[in-house]
Parts: sequence; structure tokens; C-alpha cells
Amino acid sequence: MAQNVLLFTAAFLSALISGLLFAYSCSVNPGLHRLSDTAYLSAMQEINRAILNPAFFLCFLGPAILLPFSAWFHFGQNERIFWYLCGASLFYLAGVMGVTMFGNVPLNQALDTFRLAESSPAELAAQRSAFEGPWNSLHFIRTIASLVSLILILLGIFAKKSVTLQTIQ
Repeated sequence: MAQNVLLFTAAFLSALISGLLFAYSCSVNPGLHRLSDTAYLSAMQEINRAILNPAFFLCFLGPAILLPFSAWFHFGQNERIFWYLCGASLFYLAGVMGVTMFGNVPLNQALDTFRLAESSPAELAAQRSAFEGPWNSLHFIRTIASLVSLILILLGIFAKKSVTLQTIQ
């Protein structure tokens, strides 16, 4: 029972993060791209500050902790479920957490120290150019990684359901 709750919670939190990243790719990034340099940089500074909250951290860090534990609990019980969850863990840890921590966060931190009010139009354009393209490329990678991770979790859940149904019959 506990491993089912753990797996469900990992799946739920992963789905929330995948949805956030996907929605950002489909709506927020294209909308922000239409803004002037000053408005874009200001908006990204505020978004990067606002997202650092307990709800985000719970959803973002939860799968990184719960997925490896879920895989470990299935070790020796069902090899297929175990490997699905290992794959999900790997995609989440490397593709979502790793890319975020070593790619997006350093860009966010550099942007946070950039002083908009004191910058010339040329400096604003240069800052945006140095930030927007790399940040969006990294965001695309973590969005795909989160979706692959979620698909692997769902395959693990379906495999678990299939094993349960076969046991009952």
C-alpha cells in the first residue's frame, strides 16, 4: 500500500511539473517573446523570483526524491516496473533537475543581478540575447525530459496494473 501511495504521489507531482513546463513552453515563452527588451527582462526577473515558493519546491523536488524510492521499492518485485521507474528517475534527475540547476538557474541568477534601470538599449538587447535563446533551449530540453519521465511513470503504473490484474485472474 505504501509503495502505491509513493508511486501515485511521484506521478502526481511529476505531472504537475510537466504541465508547468509544457504550459510555459506553449504560452508564457511565446508571450514574453513579443515584449520589448526591457519588459521581457523585467518580466523574467519577476517570474524567476516569484517561482521560488514552497508549492513549486514541493512539486519540483518531490519527484527527484520519490521516483528513485519508488524504483527501489519495486526492485525484485517486477523487473519491468523497476526499469520504467529507473528510466523515469534518470530523465527527471538529469533532464529536469540537472538542466535546471546547471543551466537555467545560473542564467536566472545572472539575469537577477542585471540592473535594468541603469542599462542602455544596447546593453538591454545584449542581455536579452545572452539570456533568452539559451534559457529557452534549456527549457525545451527539460520540458521534453519531464514528459518522457512522466510517460515512463505511467507505463510503470500500467504495468503494475497489468501485473495486479494477472494475479487476480
